[in-house]
Amino acid sequence: MTEHIVYGPRLTGERAELTQVAGELQALTETVDYYRRTFELKCAGLAPAQLSKRSVSPSTLSLHGLLRHLTGVERWWFRIQFAGEDVPNLYTSDDDPDFEFTVLDGDVEEAFALWHAECERSRAIVAASTVDSTGTRISTGTPFTLRWLMLRMVGEYARHCGQADLIRERVDGVTGE
Repeated sequence: MTEHIVYGPRLTGERAELTQVAGELQALTETVDYYRRTFELKCAGLAPAQLSKRSVSPSTLSLHGLLRHLTGVERWWFRIQFAGEDVPNLYTSDDDPDFEFTVLDGDVEEAFALWHAECERSRAIVAASTVDSTGTRISTGTPFTLRWLMLRMVGEYARHCGQADLIRERVDGVTGE
């Protein structure tokens, strides 16, 4: 007897297809943007309380927490380390290293607006650079290329999109995208 699996509802939404024949910077930029949009789709249609719902105990992961984390990641890597901008870190606390996940105060719509703004600033930084342009790691003083950073962002977003998929399924049973 064959087991019948019933799947829950599936997320849908517009995403730009990746150009199949592209230069290196275009391919990297499109891939990071694809994952940014994927993360946004995983959060679509949820109320603030649902976005702040934690996955499973003892984990502190929530979609709201991931949103805050990714906003901070965009700022830290593109603005502070790569472009050398003198701007403060976001969602950090010396007393709580997981602050971005554990303290979910503030308006979720404002958090999305800030993430969008950070993504736009990151895109502008990328557009003004080449894959061989360099930034400097604050912790070590060593240089890194935009190519390395973009590959790091692909991994960062891919990992968190997978987590977001599991969290979303836990929140309302929806999967996909």
